[in-house]
Amino acid sequence: MGALLDTLFPPECAACRAPTDSAHGLCSECWADTAFISGPVCDSCGVPVAAASPAETLRCDGCLARPPAWDRGRAAVLYDGRAREVILRLKHRDRLDLAAVLARWLARAGGGLLAEADLLAPVPLHWTRLLHRRANQAAELIRQPPLRRYARPVPGLLERQRATQTLKGKNRTERAQILAGSIRVASRHAAAVAGKRVLLVDDVMTTGATLSACAEALRGAGAAGVDVLVIARVAKDQFAPI
Repeated sequence: MGALLDTLFPPECAACRAPTDSAHGLCSECWADTAFISGPVCDSCGVPVAAASPAETLRCDGCLARPPAWDRGRAAVLYDGRAREVILRLKHRDRLDLAAVLARWLARAGGGLLAEADLLAPVPLHWTRLLHRRANQAAELIRQPPLRRYARPVPGLLERQRATQTLKGKNRTERAQILAGSIRVASRHAAAVAGKRVLLVDDVMTTGATLSACAEALRGAGAAGVDVLVIARVAKDQFAPI
Protein backbone atom coordinates (compact mmCIF):
# COMPACT_ATOMS: atom_id res chain seq x y z
CA MET A 1 0.00 0.00 0.00
CA GLY A 2 2.84 2.36 0.86
CA ALA A 3 4.51 1.72 -2.50
CA LEU A 4 1.22 2.37 -4.28
CA LEU A 5 0.69 5.65 -2.45
CA ASP A 6 4.25 6.74 -3.25
CA THR A 7 3.57 6.01 -6.91
CA LEU A 8 0.31 7.95 -6.97
CA PHE A 9 1.56 10.76 -4.71
CA PRO A 10 5.37 10.95 -4.92
CA PRO A 11 7.00 12.11 -1.65
CA GLU A 12 7.98 15.76 -1.70
CA CYS A 13 9.80 18.22 0.54
CA ALA A 14 7.55 19.89 3.10
CA ALA A 15 9.14 23.27 2.38
CA CYS A 16 9.93 23.48 -1.35
CA ARG A 17 8.03 20.46 -2.74
CA ALA A 18 11.13 18.98 -4.36
CA PRO A 19 11.17 15.15 -4.58
CA THR A 20 12.31 13.40 -1.37
CA ASP A 21 12.76 9.85 -0.11
CA SER A 22 9.96 10.10 2.47
CA ALA A 23 6.69 12.01 2.65
CA HIS A 24 6.71 15.33 4.48
CA GLY A 25 10.43 15.29 5.12
CA LEU A 26 12.89 17.97 4.02
CA CYS A 27 15.21 17.83 1.05
CA SER A 28 18.92 18.28 1.76
CA GLU A 29 18.88 21.95 0.77
CA CYS A 30 15.92 22.82 3.01
CA TRP A 31 17.32 20.75 5.87
CA ALA A 32 20.50 22.81 5.72
CA ASP A 33 18.40 26.00 5.83
CA THR A 34 16.41 24.91 8.90
CA ALA A 35 17.78 26.08 12.25
CA PHE A 36 16.95 23.16 14.53
CA ILE A 37 17.57 24.13 18.14
CA SER A 38 20.16 21.98 19.89
CA GLY A 39 22.55 22.37 22.79
CA PRO A 40 21.92 24.53 25.87
CA VAL A 41 18.61 26.42 25.91
CA CYS A 42 16.71 28.67 28.29
CA ASP A 43 14.64 26.35 30.50
CA SER A 44 11.73 28.80 30.36
CA CYS A 45 11.41 29.74 26.71
CA GLY A 46 13.67 27.36 24.76
CA VAL A 47 15.87 29.97 23.11
CA PRO A 48 19.54 28.92 22.68
CA VAL A 49 21.86 30.27 25.38
CA ALA A 50 25.49 29.87 26.41
CA ALA A 51 26.12 27.36 29.20
CA ALA A 52 28.97 26.97 31.65
CA SER A 53 27.91 23.44 32.55
CA PRO A 54 25.77 20.87 30.65
CA ALA A 55 23.77 20.11 33.82
CA GLU A 56 23.08 23.75 34.59
CA THR A 57 19.46 25.00 34.54
CA LEU A 58 19.62 28.09 32.37
CA ARG A 59 17.51 31.19 31.97
CA CYS A 60 17.91 33.80 29.26
CA ASP A 61 18.14 37.47 30.22
CA GLY A 62 14.55 38.11 29.15
CA CYS A 63 13.10 35.33 31.32
CA LEU A 64 15.25 36.38 34.29
CA ALA A 65 14.03 39.96 33.99
CA ARG A 66 10.43 39.01 33.37
CA PRO A 67 9.63 35.37 34.23
CA PRO A 68 6.83 33.85 32.12
CA ALA A 69 3.62 32.53 33.65
CA TRP A 70 4.49 28.93 32.78
CA ASP A 71 7.20 26.66 34.24
CA ARG A 72 9.33 25.28 31.38
CA GLY A 73 9.40 25.79 27.63
CA ARG A 74 10.95 24.17 24.58
CA ALA A 75 11.03 24.94 20.84
CA ALA A 76 12.07 22.75 17.93
CA VAL A 77 13.48 25.37 15.54
CA LEU A 78 14.15 29.06 15.15
CA TYR A 79 11.46 30.89 13.21
CA ASP A 80 13.53 31.53 10.14
CA GLY A 81 14.49 30.03 6.80
CA ARG A 82 12.62 26.99 5.54
CA ALA A 83 11.04 26.26 8.92
CA ARG A 84 9.09 29.50 8.66
CA GLU A 85 7.78 28.48 5.25
CA VAL A 86 6.61 25.08 6.49
CA ILE A 87 4.79 26.65 9.46
CA LEU A 88 3.08 29.22 7.23
CA ARG A 89 1.94 26.44 4.90
CA LEU A 90 0.31 24.69 7.86
CA LYS A 91 -1.15 27.87 9.31
CA HIS A 92 -2.49 29.76 6.32
CA ARG A 93 -2.50 27.44 3.30
CA ASP A 94 -4.60 24.51 4.50
CA ARG A 95 -1.61 22.13 4.56
CA LEU A 96 -2.85 20.17 7.57
CA ASP A 97 -0.93 17.18 6.25
CA LEU A 98 2.22 18.94 7.49
CA ALA A 99 1.07 18.52 11.10
CA ALA A 100 2.52 14.99 11.02
CA VAL A 101 6.12 16.06 10.37
CA LEU A 102 5.90 19.09 12.66
CA ALA A 103 4.60 16.89 15.48
CA ARG A 104 7.74 14.77 15.09
CA TRP A 105 9.85 17.91 15.46
CA LEU A 106 7.92 18.77 18.63
CA ALA A 107 8.33 15.30 20.10
CA ARG A 108 12.08 15.43 19.50
CA ALA A 109 12.44 18.86 21.13
CA GLY A 110 10.06 18.36 24.03
CA GLY A 111 10.31 14.69 24.95
CA GLY A 112 11.04 15.47 28.58
CA LEU A 113 8.04 17.77 28.93
CA LEU A 114 5.76 15.35 27.11
CA ALA A 115 6.79 12.50 29.41
CA GLU A 116 5.64 14.47 32.46
CA ALA A 117 2.43 15.89 30.98
CA ASP A 118 -1.05 14.73 31.93
CA LEU A 119 -2.94 16.83 29.39
CA LEU A 120 -2.08 18.39 26.03
CA ALA A 121 -3.82 21.68 25.24
CA PRO A 122 -3.58 23.84 22.12
CA VAL A 123 -3.53 27.62 22.25
CA PRO A 124 -7.14 28.44 21.28
CA LEU A 125 -8.49 30.52 18.41
CA HIS A 126 -11.56 32.73 18.68
CA TRP A 127 -14.44 31.25 16.67
CA THR A 128 -14.29 34.10 14.16
CA ARG A 129 -10.64 33.38 13.37
CA LEU A 130 -11.29 29.65 13.35
CA LEU A 131 -14.02 30.23 10.77
CA HIS A 132 -11.52 32.09 8.59
CA ARG A 133 -8.69 29.57 8.95
CA ARG A 134 -10.99 26.51 9.04
CA ALA A 135 -8.69 24.72 11.52
CA ASN A 136 -6.68 25.41 14.65
CA GLN A 137 -3.17 24.30 13.68
CA ALA A 138 -2.17 23.78 17.33
CA ALA A 139 -5.16 21.47 17.86
CA GLU A 140 -4.13 19.48 14.79
CA LEU A 141 -0.65 19.05 16.24
CA ILE A 142 -1.76 17.54 19.56
CA ARG A 143 -3.87 14.97 17.71
CA GLN A 144 -0.78 13.52 16.01
CA PRO A 145 0.56 10.15 17.29
CA PRO A 146 4.04 11.48 18.23
CA LEU A 147 2.38 13.72 20.85
CA ARG A 148 -0.83 12.01 21.88
CA ARG A 149 0.98 8.81 22.81
CA TYR A 150 2.43 10.68 25.79
CA ALA A 151 -0.65 12.37 27.24
CA ARG A 152 -4.34 12.97 26.69
CA PRO A 153 -5.03 15.64 24.04
CA VAL A 154 -7.89 18.00 24.92
CA PRO A 155 -8.43 20.28 21.89
CA GLY A 156 -11.13 22.38 23.58
CA LEU A 157 -9.50 22.76 26.98
CA LEU A 158 -9.04 26.51 26.56
CA GLU A 159 -11.28 29.01 24.81
CA ARG A 160 -11.13 32.63 23.74
CA GLN A 161 -13.86 34.72 25.35
CA ARG A 162 -13.52 37.54 22.85
CA ALA A 163 -11.82 38.36 19.59
CA THR A 164 -8.66 40.42 20.05
CA GLN A 165 -6.84 42.71 17.67
CA THR A 166 -3.77 41.43 15.87
CA LEU A 167 -0.62 41.17 17.95
CA LYS A 168 1.70 41.66 15.01
CA GLY A 169 4.11 44.54 15.61
CA LYS A 170 3.19 44.84 19.29
CA ASN A 171 5.73 44.54 22.10
CA ARG A 172 5.32 42.27 25.13
CA THR A 173 3.54 44.82 27.31
CA GLU A 174 1.09 45.78 24.57
CA ARG A 175 0.35 42.13 23.81
CA ALA A 176 -0.32 41.39 27.49
CA GLN A 177 -2.76 44.30 27.69
CA ILE A 178 -4.62 43.16 24.57
CA LEU A 179 -4.90 39.57 25.82
CA ALA A 180 -5.83 40.34 29.45
CA GLY A 181 -8.87 38.29 30.45
CA SER A 182 -9.44 36.94 26.92
CA ILE A 183 -8.66 33.25 27.57
CA ARG A 184 -10.31 30.86 30.01
CA VAL A 185 -10.60 27.15 30.75
CA ALA A 186 -13.78 25.77 29.17
CA SER A 187 -16.30 25.01 31.92
CA ARG A 188 -16.82 21.45 30.66
CA HIS A 189 -13.12 20.72 31.21
CA ALA A 190 -12.53 22.63 34.46
CA ALA A 191 -12.61 19.52 36.64
CA ALA A 192 -10.06 17.78 34.43
CA VAL A 193 -7.44 20.50 34.95
CA ALA A 194 -7.26 20.53 38.75
CA GLY A 195 -4.07 18.90 39.99
CA LYS A 196 -2.84 18.04 36.49
CA ARG A 197 0.30 19.03 34.62
CA VAL A 198 -0.71 20.66 31.33
CA LEU A 199 1.50 21.04 28.28
CA LEU A 200 0.50 23.97 26.06
CA VAL A 201 1.25 23.51 22.36
CA ASP A 202 1.45 26.21 19.70
CA ASP A 203 3.18 26.91 16.41
CA VAL A 204 5.30 30.00 17.18
CA MET A 205 6.45 31.83 20.33
CA THR A 206 7.31 35.49 19.89
CA THR A 207 7.14 37.37 23.20
CA GLY A 208 5.18 34.61 24.93
CA ALA A 209 2.24 36.86 25.83
CA THR A 210 -0.42 34.51 24.44
CA LEU A 211 1.12 31.48 26.15
CA SER A 212 1.29 33.42 29.41
CA ALA A 213 -2.40 34.28 29.16
CA CYS A 214 -3.17 30.59 28.64
CA ALA A 215 -0.93 29.56 31.54
CA GLU A 216 -2.59 32.04 33.88
CA ALA A 217 -6.02 30.65 32.98
CA LEU A 218 -4.82 27.10 33.65
CA ARG A 219 -3.27 28.02 36.98
CA GLY A 220 -6.48 29.78 37.95
CA ALA A 221 -8.32 26.50 37.30
CA GLY A 222 -5.95 24.61 39.61
CA ALA A 223 -3.36 23.12 37.24
CA ALA A 224 -0.43 21.65 39.17
CA GLY A 225 2.01 22.82 36.51
CA VAL A 226 2.09 24.35 33.06
CA ASP A 227 4.80 23.85 30.42
CA VAL A 228 4.90 25.04 26.81
CA LEU A 229 6.08 23.42 23.60
CA VAL A 230 6.21 25.26 20.28
CA ILE A 231 7.46 24.45 16.82
CA ALA A 232 9.42 27.67 16.46
CA ARG A 233 10.94 30.32 18.67
CA VAL A 234 11.36 33.82 17.30
CA ALA A 235 14.91 34.96 18.09
CA LYS A 236 15.06 37.83 20.55
CA ASP A 237 16.41 40.24 17.93
CA GLN A 238 13.44 39.57 15.61
CA PHE A 239 10.66 41.15 17.65
CA ALA A 240 9.91 44.52 19.22
CA PRO A 241 11.58 45.27 22.59
CA ILE A 242 9.71 44.99 25.89
